[in-house]
Amino acid sequence: MLARAEESLRRLSVAPQKLDIAAKRVGRGGGVYAWWAAPSVFPELPGTPNRAVPGLRLLYLGRATSLRGRIVRNHLRRSGSSTLRRTLAGLLMSEGYRTTWTDRVVLVPEDEDRLTAWMSAHLLLTWAEDEQSVTTEAELVRRLHPPLNVSGVDPEHVQASVVAAKNAYNASSQAPEPTP
Repeated sequence: MLARAEESLRRLSVAPQKLDIAAKRVGRGGGVYAWWAAPSVFPELPGTPNRAVPGLRLLYLGRATSLRGRIVRNHLRRSGSSTLRRTLAGLLMSEGYRTTWTDRVVLVPEDEDRLTAWMSAHLLLTWAEDEQSVTTEAELVRRLHPPLNVSGVDPEHVQASVVAAKNAYNASSQAPEPTP
């Protein structure tokens, strides 16, 4: 398992790609993926430097049974199905991001588009196909402590500001009260 995690980490640590390029190149297979940004993006958060581009740091690590589906259809489009998007929106709530209630809290359509544009301007992506993405992701999250990940991170590495942002996002639009 450690050899598999090391190989995935090696592939995740290459020079990250812009999202428009990554969206065209990422495969349909399962694997792990990493979101990277300059330290000026959320400067209060730590992050492991990228091995190929030390001026970038790891923000979030995830896994998918279909990398293309998860990244293109979820992370780049819909807050309702992307923990990453909900976390980013929570961190950016002071910039006027608006939410509404469906069966959960989601960004209003204009702000879904605005968040995608923000992500394209500020974030970069790497990925590694991996048949054992569940165990690989768990090992890499445990080892690297990506600041936007909360689940699977050792409690001493969970970022309080990220938890607060997630809570603020979830509280930003409440479920309607049941009618009597």
